[in-house]
This record gives sequence, C-alpha cells and structure tokens, in this order.
Amino acid sequence: MALSVAADVGGVRRFASDQLLTLAKVVVENALQPIVEVQTGVVFGYETLMRGQERIGFETPLDILDQAEAAGQLLALEQMVASRALAKFATLPDHAAFTLFLNLDVRLIPHGDTMVDSLLAHLKAARIAPSSVCFELSERFDNTNVPEFKSLVNRLRRAGFKLAIDDFGVGHAEMKLLCDYPVDYLKIDRHFIAGVDTNPRKRHLVKNIVQIAHVLGVRVIAEGIETEGEFITCRELGVDLVQGWLIAKPTTHLAELLPAYPHLREVGQSRRSSQSLDEILIRKQIERLPTVYENDTIESVFDLFRRNPRQSFFPVLNANGEPRGIIHEIHLKEYIYQPFGRDLLKNKVYERTISHFVDRAPVVGLDADADRLMAIFANTDGSDCVLLTENMRYAGVISASSLIRIINEKQLKSAQEQNPLTGLPGNRAIRDFMQAAGRDSDGFRHFCYCDFDNFKPFNDHYGFHLGDHAISLFAALMRRYFFADGVFLGHVGGDDFFIGLSDWTSDELTEILDRLLSDFHGDVAELYSPEDRASGRIRGEDRHGITRDFALMRCSIGVLELPPGLVIDDVSRLSSEIAAIKKRAKESQSGLHISRFRLEE
Repeated sequence: MALSVAADVGGVRRFASDQLLTLAKVVVENALQPIVEVQTGVVFGYETLMRGQERIGFETPLDILDQAEAAGQLLALEQMVASRALAKFATLPDHAAFTLFLNLDVRLIPHGDTMVDSLLAHLKAARIAPSSVCFELSERFDNTNVPEFKSLVNRLRRAGFKLAIDDFGVGHAEMKLLCDYPVDYLKIDRHFIAGVDTNPRKRHLVKNIVQIAHVLGVRVIAEGIETEGEFITCRELGVDLVQGWLIAKPTTHLAELLPAYPHLREVGQSRRSSQSLDEILIRKQIERLPTVYENDTIESVFDLFRRNPRQSFFPVLNANGEPRGIIHEIHLKEYIYQPFGRDLLKNKVYERTISHFVDRAPVVGLDADADRLMAIFANTDGSDCVLLTENMRYAGVISASSLIRIINEKQLKSAQEQNPLTGLPGNRAIRDFMQAAGRDSDGFRHFCYCDFDNFKPFNDHYGFHLGDHAISLFAALMRRYFFADGVFLGHVGGDDFFIGLSDWTSDELTEILDRLLSDFHGDVAELYSPEDRASGRIRGEDRHGITRDFALMRCSIGVLELPPGLVIDDVSRLSSEIAAIKKRAKESQSGLHISRFRLEE
C-alpha cells in the first residue's frame, strides 16, 4: 500500500514538472503569519508563506521551488506567489501601517531587475509604498557570491524596499551580509530560540547578537517563539519583534488575523504598569530633531540644513516612519563647495538620492535602560547619536551628552533613595534587582527578607536611639558577611532588610546566614539591661496595645530560591512568595527558612 502511494506521488510530481506553473496557480495559496512588537503585542507585519503545494506531490515549499528551478519556471512561480501575496496584503485594513515580508530566493538574483520591475508595477497598482515590503535574504545559499547581488541590493534600497537576513546563525555568510550591506532586520533562527529560557549558551548568543545588531542600526526578530519562557527571555534580551506559534500560526484566512495580540503584553508584565526610572529620565532627554524622508529631494535637505545652521545631521526615515540612519552635512559639503556641485546632485543622469548619503546609526527602543544605551555608545565608533523608536517608529535621538546627564541624574536619584541611617538603597533599587535577577536565569538566585522579631517593644522600652543602633548594627553585619560581586544589600525600611544573591548555593548561603543571625543575636543582647538580659524577656505593648512579655529581639530571615533556568518577570508574585516564606521563618525555631519557588502546574 505504501509503495502504491509513493508511486502516485511520484507520478503527480512528474506530471507537475511539465505543468508546474499551471497546477501551482490552482493549488498554491499564500498564508500570512504575524510578526509583532515584543513590548506591546501590536502587529508590525506579516511573513508570507506558501501553502498547498502538497496537493501536487511536493512535501515542502522548498521542494516545489527546487522543481521549478529545474524546470526553468522559478521566476514565473515566484512572481505569481509575490503578486498574490501583495494582493492579499492590500485587502488588510490599514495595510499601509504594516510590513509584508517576502522571501527572496538567491537563484532569482540574476533576474533581479525583471523581478523588481514587476513588483513595483504591482505596488503602484495597489497603492502600496515600497517601504511596506521587506525582502528576506534566504541563507540556503551564499547570496554574496552572486555577481549581481550588490547591484540588486542597491536598487532595492534606492526603490525604498527593506531588507532582512533570514535564518541568522545557520546559513551562509550572515556576518558578511550584516557587515557589508544595509539590512534593516535580522531574523534569529528558531534553533537559537528553542529553549533559550533554559539554555545559558543560547541566551548568551542571543544577547550578543541583539547588541551587535542594535549598534549597527538593525532591528532583531526572533523566529519560532512557542513558549512563554522563550518569549519573556527574548523580550528581556532586547529583541524587537517576534513571530511563532505562541503568537499565531500561519493562516490563509484573513479573518483570523488580529491587529494586536494583547495576551503577549500580559505575559510576565508586572513592570509595565508603570514607567521605569530609566525610561522617565530618557524621555526627558530625548531630542526630537526634524527628519528627512528617504524619498525627499536633495534640495529639501539643503533647505533643512539652511534653516537649522547649528545642526550637523538629521535622522532619515522611510515612508513608514522607521529610522534608516542619519544624513550628515559632511557628506554634502563636497558638493556644496565645488562649482556646479548642487546642480550635479539634481541631475537625473548622475542619479544621487538621499539614500546615497545615509549613514547607519544605532537604533534601539524607548524601553531600553540607560546601561544598554551606554553599552551601545561604548561599542559605536564616533556615532553622533542613538536613534530611539517607540512602536518601531522614530521617537527622537539621544546624544552622548544627553546620556551622561541621564546617568548622572539616575545616580543622584539612587543616592536620594538610600536610607539615611544605613546608607543602603531602598525599595526601588530592591525591586529593580529582583526584576533583573528574575530574568537572568543562568544560575541560582536567592532573595532574603530580613525582619526583626520583637523590635517594637525594645524600641518603646529603650528609646529610638538604641533602636537605631540595633538597625545600624545589623546593616554593618550584612556588609561584613556579604561583600562579594553578585550581592545586593537593601534597606526596605525600619527593621526590614533585603539581601539578594546570584550564583550562590543553598549550603553556602545557609552557612553565612547562620553566622549572621548568631552574631546579631549575641550583639543585640548586649543592648539590653543586665536584668532584662538575664530574664530573657521584657514587658511591653504589642501592636494592639495589649501589655505582655516579649522575648529578646532577634532577626528572622525568609529566603526565596529561584533555580537555574527559571525566568520570571512578575515582581509582585515574587513579593507574595517572600511574604509567605517570611511568616514561616518567624514561626521557626532558628529564624531561618529557605523555600524554592515553584511554578504552578
């Protein structure tokens, strides 16, 4: 039976070789898969994917493309698929706000002019701007070895099309493409995304790919997102856009497509309820410079520099409002100051457009923190600014001097929030540490909440001076025992403290905390009178005003342990867990309780 089925398929494929294009017109459909903004869940664009080829005996789209190439029909097939994709895309509500991602087969590069001419005609008929179309450069073959590749890329850029490197990390010459050609997007292959939340090596690679791309002015798309853990990790590593089954599967039915996928915004998004300190400071320093559109005339650029004589550069945007880079006056000076230079630029035969003068510049979203911006500047050779985006569109620029002001103001705010008695950072810093540690799942992380038992009756009986002395004493002991890298010490307020640690084992932590508690109990006992110390208790009022006996003061520490591989971005949930553990620590004989965080089944 299996042999007969295989024979039937083989017969269909042999027949299809002769009538491939005719049959493809009948059975092949275009499916669209959403590509969404990682911070908002709003759709940015759609990748078009071929479906239906199995009806004529081809298991995958690559199979039918290979057969079309062998039959000399690849160009015709790809033109048919692209024109249908554009027609379907044009029927979407507000399609001008989206980007359509089309795969460019390297074998079509020699026919690039024919392909582009046909595509531009379809775009003009559908009233779609070329900047709404992005060609994905497939890495099945080495594009850069095709002689016509450079000229095709130049023409696509001049026409306003966008370019993406597909399957980054598993194909040919990706770094060469990224280095030598003006690409807009980099799509990290699913191989590196699968399990990135539990694989430190993958996480390290993705983090550095994102950093390199942003320095070069390239936005990053993570392909094949299937789990919440993968999504959260990609978001926190700075990925700009995502696609995959967690968001939506490819579909041929336009009614199934949504303008946004709000469930993504809710995944681990406790921090998005309010702006971070970094974002507040960055927004204050944004310079909203006038912009140039890549399809503007050279004369309009001259006019812009003339009206803004103190400005040496301006951001360049595409028709969709996305940054392309900057245009700097230094590149125009050779034409301004030579005879007939400006006339030469206007000459259509000479064919110099704004795209010829665009310099790439770092591009990053407004949600980036100040440290990331500083790292980008540090890795950029002489850049005038970082281009900031909101919802992938131009939001303004940050200069080096503005970034210095941001860092200084952040340090000042942090100093202002330090507890005046202990000099330790307060609640905002504690929350920031918990958030950062929750996302960094390379090793064990421990959150220790320290709370004095019977502090109120001691403070009431002996006065706030000795109460403050007990608080200072504990802060000094914390500093004595926890001084290594990867340790965070905070003062929640009053007699409540926080210790955060990364890459410690439970045994190591337990040993140090036992010594901390022992020393504190011994030292704090000396603050009592000899009589109270001998009796082991004092008389006082509880929080309800009831007079009773209280044991001598001690400290209880509840410890929440996050295991390696666990990524959690919900600080409120972590705080709830810590509160329950703190209660168990107070009820324990030793005053120390360690509990591992467990995800709900």
